[in-house]
Amino acid sequence: MSGKLSSAGFFYALRDTFKTIMSIKSTIAAIAASPFLFAGAAFAGPYVNVESNISYPDGDYSAATTDLHVGYEGSLSETADFYVQGGPSFLAVDGTDGSETEFSGKVGVSLAATDALGVYGELSGISDEATNGDDQINWGAKAGVKFTF
Repeated sequence: MSGKLSSAGFFYALRDTFKTIMSIKSTIAAIAASPFLFAGAAFAGPYVNVESNISYPDGDYSAATTDLHVGYEGSLSETADFYVQGGPSFLAVDGTDGSETEFSGKVGVSLAATDALGVYGELSGISDEATNGDDQINWGAKAGVKFTF
């Protein structure tokens, strides 16, 4: 060996250094997450949820709604959980300046039917103004089944 580092050797050394750094980061992440591994499956308590929904009918931007919600989640039983959240929603509609602020909220439940099958549902509402100027609430609902394997 000539004592010179070939270009391939440089990349191998760089790869090995990167692997060592990633191994250290993975270890730190595992240690940080370990309390949650032993805490049980359900966490009850308050939370903050920021969610943005953007509409592109026919591929053209139409509107965006960004929710800034404070909520609470908990267990109803060993197999059923719930959440309730609410707060301001900021609506940005194409062709308008600025955004409009409304109030929105959601309530939902999930049920573990079996070890591999979950059922969930959500009811949501957002304040709005009807065409005649009266206040109204636009309601939405979703339901689903989640299969894990």
